[in-house]
Amino acid sequence: MSKPAKTEIENINTPGRTSRVDSVKYDAMRKLILSITPTTAPGLTAKEMVEKMKPLAPQALWPNGEKIGWWQKTVQLDLEAKKLIVRDSDSKPLRWYATR
Repeated sequence: MSKPAKTEIENINTPGRTSRVDSVKYDAMRKLILSITPTTAPGLTAKEMVEKMKPLAPQALWPNGEKIGWWQKTVQLDLEAKKLIVRDSDSKPLRWYATR
């Protein structure tokens, strides 16, 4: 049995450090985040992102929404590092919007 494919990810909070995560879950979460995140401010809070994606997330990957918050944060930090989403640091709570 072969090992699952891995994707190397970044974290905007720790530049230069990378991690490897499951490619299938990463790709699915990336697609979800980019599909629900608006392209203009004020954007969405992390909590709003999770709430919007829970009904859309594949049950086979996140049964009953398990660990969806961890994956949202992990992929959100990677997308920020890649400049695909932007953090509005002036807002409280923090909000993000897409750059596409």
